[in-house]
Amino acid sequence: MLIEQIPTTNLLLVLTFRPEFAPPWKLRSHISQFVLSRLGKKQVEALIEKVTAEKALSAELIEQIRMKTDGVPLFVEELTKSVVESVAATESVGTLREAPRQLGIPATLQEALLARLDRLASARQIAQLGATLGREFSYELMQAVAPLSAKDLRSALGKLVEAEILYPHGIGEQKQYFFKHALIQDTAYQSLLKSTRQRYHQQIAHVLEERFPGTKDTQPELVAHHYTEAGHIEQAIPYWQQAGERATQRSAYVEAIGHLTKGLELLTTLPETSTRDQQELALHVALGSILIAVQGFSHAEVETTYARALELCQRLGDSTQLFPTLSGLWIFYLARAELRKTRTLAEQLFHIAESAQDSALLSMSCHALGQTLFFVGDFSSCLKHAEQGIAQYDIRKHSSLALLHAASDPGVFCRISAARALWHLGYPEQAMKMGDEALGVAKELSHPYSYTSALYCIVGLHHFRREAQAVQERAAVLAALANEHSFPFFLASSPVYQGWASAVQNSREDGVKLIRDGLSQWKTMGAQLWQPHFLSLLAGVCGQKEQSEEGIRLLAEALDIVSRTEERWCEAELYRLKGELTLQTLSVVSSQLPAPNTQHLTPSTQVAVEQEAESCFLKAIDIAQQQQAKSWELRAVMS
Repeated sequence: MLIEQIPTTNLLLVLTFRPEFAPPWKLRSHISQFVLSRLGKKQVEALIEKVTAEKALSAELIEQIRMKTDGVPLFVEELTKSVVESVAATESVGTLREAPRQLGIPATLQEALLARLDRLASARQIAQLGATLGREFSYELMQAVAPLSAKDLRSALGKLVEAEILYPHGIGEQKQYFFKHALIQDTAYQSLLKSTRQRYHQQIAHVLEERFPGTKDTQPELVAHHYTEAGHIEQAIPYWQQAGERATQRSAYVEAIGHLTKGLELLTTLPETSTRDQQELALHVALGSILIAVQGFSHAEVETTYARALELCQRLGDSTQLFPTLSGLWIFYLARAELRKTRTLAEQLFHIAESAQDSALLSMSCHALGQTLFFVGDFSSCLKHAEQGIAQYDIRKHSSLALLHAASDPGVFCRISAARALWHLGYPEQAMKMGDEALGVAKELSHPYSYTSALYCIVGLHHFRREAQAVQERAAVLAALANEHSFPFFLASSPVYQGWASAVQNSREDGVKLIRDGLSQWKTMGAQLWQPHFLSLLAGVCGQKEQSEEGIRLLAEALDIVSRTEERWCEAELYRLKGELTLQTLSVVSSQLPAPNTQHLTPSTQVAVEQEAESCFLKAIDIAQQQQAKSWELRAVMS
C-alpha cells in the first residue's frame, strides 16, 4: 500500500531482502531494484577495523578472514570476533600481530551452518564428500567417488543447489559445482569423523590416479593433498615434488616453495633409508633453485638447502644431483662475494662438464666460470668462456636448464657475461647487441627471472655508456618486473640505478635518497657482490653535490670491500673517481675562503692534492691495462 502511494508523497523508502524473497508488488517506474554484491577488499578491511576497535590485525590475518568469508558481512563479523576472543587471554599490548595459521569457525556460526546441513538429510553426505573434494569439484569426479546411483546423486546435488549450499556451472557431465561460502565447505568437512575423512581422501586419491590421468598430470598437488590427508605419506611425497616442479615451470615460485616444503616436512615422519634420502635430495635441489629467485642469492636458507643437498650427495654417492647442488652453492658464495670459494666451485663444475662431454653441463659451467672471471676482473677469459657456453647452448634442447641451475638459464646468462665483458674490453656497440640477444632469448623462453636478469644487464650497459634517460626508463621497467615477481635482488638494485639517473638529470637530493635506499636493502639481504659498484654510483653523485669528502669516504669503503673480496671488475673506476673527487676538494676549499684569504690555499697544498689525484689516475690506468679494460682505461686517461 505504501509503495503504491510513494509517487504522490515526499518519501524515500529503502527495503532489503534475501535473494529467495519474491516481491509481491509490481515493478513500477518509481521503483529501482539493486543486487548487493559481497563486500570488497576495502569494505572487509573497514568492517574488521570496526569490529576489532583499538586492536589491529596483521595483514596476513585480514587476508585469511577475507578469503574464508567471501565478503559476507555476518561471516566477517563473526570470524573476526572469534579471532579476537581466542587470543585475548594472551595479548597484552592491544594489537594482534600473530595469526593462527588455520582459522577456526566460531561456535555460533558453526552451529547455524550445521543446522542448515542437518536439514538437508540425505544430501548431507554429498555435501561432506564435496567438501572433501574441495571448494570446487566436477560432476564427473563426484560421480566417480559417490556411493549413489546417477539418479540419486543428481537429486542430492539438486537439493544442495536449491538450498544455495552449492552453485552449478556448465551442463551435463561437464558441470562444475562451487560451495557458496568457504565456511560452509569447512563446516561440512569438519562434521566428518576423522576415520571417514581419511577414507574419503584415500578413495579420491585412487580415483584421480586411475581414472583422471589429465588431472593427475596437470594438478599433482590435488593427488598429493588427498594422499597426505589420508595419511599415506610415501605416496604423497612424489606428488608434492611434481607439483613443485610444475609450479616452477609456470614461474609460480611462492606456490612451488609451498609444495616442496610440504614434501620435506612429510619426509621427516619417515624412517631413514636410502630411498628417503634420495627423495630428500631431489626436493632440496628443486627448492634451492626457487629460493634463489624468491629470497635472493645470498639468503641463508639457500646455503642451508644446498649444503644439506651436498651432504646427501656424498652420503648416497649420487653424481647426477652433484652438478645442480654445486651450482647452487656457487651462486650463493658469488652473491656473498666469497670469490675464492666461488672460483673453486666454478672450476669444479667445468671439470665435471668436460669429463661428461655434455653440452648442457658445459653451457652451465661456462656460465658459472665466465661470470666468476668477470667479477674478479679477467674480462678476456670471461668472454672466452661465455662464448663457449653460447656455442654449446641449444634453446630447443636446453630450455628447461634454468629449473636445474639455480634459476639461471645458461643461454641468457652467458650472453649477459659476454655483454659486460665486451663493454669493458672496449666494444660498447657489440656489448649492447649481445645484451639485446640475451633479452631476446629470455623472451623466447618465457622465463621471467632470466628476462629480468637480462634487463638488469642492459640497464647496467646504459649506465656504463652514461645514457641517463635510457637508464631511468629501463630501470623503471626493471623495478615493475621485480615487484610483480617478488625478485629481491632486482628490488634492491633497481632504485640504485633509478637514483643515479635522477641525480644526473633531475634532482640530486632525490637521487641520493634512492641510491641509499637500494644500498640499505642490499646490505639487509646480506649481499656483498656489486656493493663497490653501487658505492661508486653514490660517491659520484655526492661529488656532483660538492660533497667530495663524503664521496671519498664512500670510495674508501668500496676499495676496502675490493681488497677483502677480490671483486675487482670496477676497481679501476673506483680509483679514477677518487682522483676526480680529490681534485674537486681544491675547488670546494677555494670557494669557501673569502676573497682576501685565497692565499691561505698555499701552492704546496695545491701541488700535494694534485699529486695525490694524479697517483689515483695512474693507478686506475695501470689496473685497466692489466685487465685489458679499454673502456676504463680511456675514461681514466681522459680524467
